[in-house]
Amino acid sequence: MSQEPEAPVITRRQLVTDLRALGVRRGAVLMLHASVKAVGWVVGGPDVVLQSLLDVLTSAGTLMMYVGWEENGYNLATWPEEKQRAYREESPPFDPATSRAHRKWSILTEYLRTWPGARRSDHPRASVAAVGPRAQWITADHPLQYGYGAGSPFVRLCEAGGQILLLGAPLDTLTILHHAEHVARFPNKRVVRYEMPLLRDGERVWGQIEEFDTSNGIVDWEGDAYFELIAHEFLLSDRGRTGTIGAAASYLFDATALTEFGIEWMERHFGKEPD
Repeated sequence: MSQEPEAPVITRRQLVTDLRALGVRRGAVLMLHASVKAVGWVVGGPDVVLQSLLDVLTSAGTLMMYVGWEENGYNLATWPEEKQRAYREESPPFDPATSRAHRKWSILTEYLRTWPGARRSDHPRASVAAVGPRAQWITADHPLQYGYGAGSPFVRLCEAGGQILLLGAPLDTLTILHHAEHVARFPNKRVVRYEMPLLRDGERVWGQIEEFDTSNGIVDWEGDAYFELIAHEFLLSDRGRTGTIGAAASYLFDATALTEFGIEWMERHFGKEPD
């Protein structure tokens, strides 16, 4: 029986070298999407991946991730009646200080959420965690309604001239394109409404939330996931950078340029609304 090849040994020093070579800037605001497994066997584990990024950003830079909420009941209305009843009666509310990050997005979401000095935005599903001098500004006052639009951490990433790093993560994970979906002008955007338990003044309350559909696509679309198509076309236009960090295929984007490209792509393919 053949054995899987051992993962390459990756050190903090190598990660720092690779991150700089790809173009991660000192002092930048950087949004991370990552697969630690893709990087290799990192000496010191996942903490070292984050520390390497902070080394490159320096104390002047800020690292952020889309972290969500692991125990959220987004599809509550579709659950069996008994399960719904139990969740409504007993589920703890979303508390940005303690609720676990959604580790489905990356094991690093929970590592960053609990990093010393981390800040987290007060949205149960679009929650963002950040570490660095601009962390509080990025995460503050995250709107409950349409949490990928105006006033969100995604807007502030662009306002800061930030970068986005896919570290071994696939191209269809670019959360910033949900912000592009919000801004782009085209008809028949799919809207969802749901409710979640929230912590307000020490009490659990049920919040009614409305946003554009980030789960099933904002419009019907045939073929490959359009986030991946947008990212591929952007890279082909020589406006992104491709490289390897550790053993992970990685991509670096300018947040504003990618957002603007995504908006134009969506309006062109989904039918721009008239002025």
